[in-house]
Amino acid sequence: MSIKAKIASVANFYIQGFREMTWGRELWVLIILKLVILFLVLRLFFFKPVLAGQTEEQKSDFVGERLTEQITDN
Repeated sequence: MSIKAKIASVANFYIQGFREMTWGRELWVLIILKLVILFLVLRLFFFKPVLAGQTEEQKSDFVGERLTEQITDN
């Protein structure tokens, strides 16, 4: 069996499985919705853009200071 035939067989297996799902579709929608909400909440509250609104020079100075702080701390 060639590689293309194996890939087609695996793809057909998954496609057929998704077509015959009953509860699976709703569960996949819930999983995707949960992941989107989780990442949005993490992005909004924990990973705020530190360098937003700064010029390129200010950004490079900030990054350079952070890198030298880490090197001198170790």
